[in-house]
Amino acid sequence: MLWSNRQAPAEQAAECAEIAATAAEAPLALALSVGCAPCELHFWVRYSLSEYVSFMWQHTGFLIRRRRIGWPVNVYMRIKSTLGAALNFMLLRRARRMYEFTIDDHGIVRTSDTGVSLIGWDDVMGLRSYARGLMMVLKRGTLPIPFRCLKGDEADALRALVAAHKGGGQE
Repeated sequence: MLWSNRQAPAEQAAECAEIAATAAEAPLALALSVGCAPCELHFWVRYSLSEYVSFMWQHTGFLIRRRRIGWPVNVYMRIKSTLGAALNFMLLRRARRMYEFTIDDHGIVRTSDTGVSLIGWDDVMGLRSYARGLMMVLKRGTLPIPFRCLKGDEADALRALVAAHKGGGQE
C-alpha cells in the first residue's frame, strides 16, 4: 500500500496545531461531532492471553450467531475457534510483543519487533465493541484494541475515524 498522498511533516504539524487549538476550546467529543477529527491516535498494546481469548470468544460468538448455526454445533465451533486462536497466540508469542499503533486519516500503522503493518481504510470492514475493547474487523482478520490502552475520549475518536472512512463503520 503506497501512501504517497501524505502531507509533509511541517504541513501536518500546522494542521495538528490548528485542530488542537479548536479542540482545546471544546471537549474532544464536541470537536468530533463538528468534523474536527484528531490528527492521529497513538497508543501501545501488549496483549495478555486471557484478554485475547476473551476477544476471540466474543467475536466468534458474533460470527456464529450471524450464521444462525444450531446449539450443539455452535458451542463446538466456538470452543474450537477460540482454542485455535489461543494456540496461535502462544505459538507466535504475542504476549511478549509490544505493539505500537498509529491511526490517522491515512490508515493504520502497527509496529512491533517483527516489522510494520500498513492497513489502509479500504481494508477496514467495521468496528465492533466488546466487553474488553474494540475489535477492528478487517477484510482478512481482526485487530483487537483493549479499552485499557486508550486514554480519555480516544475510543470515541477511533469510532469517529472509522465512521468517517466507512460511512457508519459500526456493525
